[in-house]
Amino acid sequence: MAGSPRWSRIIVAGLVTGAVMVAVNKGGDGDSPSSRPSVVPSRIDIPSLGVKAPLMRLGVKDGQIELPPLDEPDTAGWLKESAVPGDPGSAVILGHVDTKTDPAVFYKLKQMRAGQVIKVSRSDGKIAQYRVDSVEQVSKDRFPADKIYLEDGLRLITCGGNFDWDKHEYRDNVIVYATLVKT
Repeated sequence: MAGSPRWSRIIVAGLVTGAVMVAVNKGGDGDSPSSRPSVVPSRIDIPSLGVKAPLMRLGVKDGQIELPPLDEPDTAGWLKESAVPGDPGSAVILGHVDTKTDPAVFYKLKQMRAGQVIKVSRSDGKIAQYRVDSVEQVSKDRFPADKIYLEDGLRLITCGGNFDWDKHEYRDNVIVYATLVKT
């Protein structure tokens, strides 16, 4: 995921992602994730991978999902339009696989296996614990937006597969699906 501004394609074409996020947040009940800024995730721990990383807030800008800055490769980002981990809904966390020179926070994400644990610390002192259900690698052209944004659980997303040197980006995404065990 290193390199150029084209990395904004990490998830999917911006229009699809933006449309799904708008649909998720339309409900008019005032309880959308973005209306609950008092509780936010602050840290992600993946013991099996040795990952302990701070989380920053990411949004959607001009139909594209923001990414953590490349100069902070050990930081992951929580999509603030998604659920707060531990709350009902789909919680989405993004991280880079690498930079131009080094591995980044989700470099080993494709090594995750069903049954492994992911913990997300929250600003209210609670820790949301998840169990990995599955890991998949999918072409960015076939990104499963409905499965990511509309189903309950935690979703960890990074780049993967072969690197396209002409486009300066990875061709695939690696996605971890996990179910809440306890908060």
